[in-house]
Amino acid sequence: MIALALISLLASCADVPTDVAADQLSQPSKKPSPTATTPSPKPKPLPQLPRGGRRLLPDHQLVAFVGAPGSPALGPLDSNLDERAARLEKLAASYQGGRKTLPVMELIVVTAQGSAGGDGKYRSRINPAAIDRYLAVARKHKMLLMLDVQPGQAKPLDEVRLLEPWLRQPDVGLAVDPEWEVGRGQVPGRVFGRTSGAELNAIGAYLSSLVSKHRLPEKLFVFHQLSKPIVHNEKTLRTHAGVVTLKSVDGIGNMGQKVATYRGLTKTLPKGIHTGFKLFYQEDTRHGALMTPPQVLALKPRPELVIYE
Repeated sequence: MIALALISLLASCADVPTDVAADQLSQPSKKPSPTATTPSPKPKPLPQLPRGGRRLLPDHQLVAFVGAPGSPALGPLDSNLDERAARLEKLAASYQGGRKTLPVMELIVVTAQGSAGGDGKYRSRINPAAIDRYLAVARKHKMLLMLDVQPGQAKPLDEVRLLEPWLRQPDVGLAVDPEWEVGRGQVPGRVFGRTSGAELNAIGAYLSSLVSKHRLPEKLFVFHQLSKPIVHNEKTLRTHAGVVTLKSVDGIGNMGQKVATYRGLTKTLPKGIHTGFKLFYQEDTRHGALMTPPQVLALKPRPELVIYE
């Protein structure tokens, strides 16, 4: 049986040409040729702050001028913006204290009014072209632009949402001034307005969504406070991803009174909320003298933002 199987095998092999069999044995196995690959596109650089980086604090000391076009009573940013930017740059340099300085132009874009106006909201809005003009100057000098809202009887978040075309930019922050946020039947300037921790949280969450959606660097969110009743239920205030929430204490009076107000309003600040301090060129001078940068930086806690009005 074995012999018969061997004869059959040899017969089948004889049917294969020997030269073909030899070629198949001598040729190396062919590897598939590599296919051409499309190079991966380089990732788009993440947006940066005006002077580089994506983190505001603790990297920077923020120093601001505030104002509105043609309104010198509201602060130095009323006109001659390039000249005011140069002044702000020089002032900010005196606040270094081991940190990089980042000057801030705080533009009042919604102003509370003593009259109801066409929609009965007791506030007026700035022309969008003016915001663009201030932003162009801020970018020219590598400064942060901060849009300030005095709501009157309008809902603050509604006013903030209207500013989204600018707030989704990497070099634009937000400030709200609840002293000018009044209820139905109230007139701004005749009574002090107020806000709540819940309302500030809603604004902070909205800004956080913009930061996430547009991959922005840290977004500055400031709320001004003159006295304790202006912020109700502050203990509920919390932090929001990508947003630096900061209370600016706008105390008035002489230096002793301003410092006492600052200490009182920052004593029980919720964890993660930063502090700022406002100086008034006219009011502070009437009550004595403008505090110097070393005096301001000596405050405890150290103000992360110093605003001049």
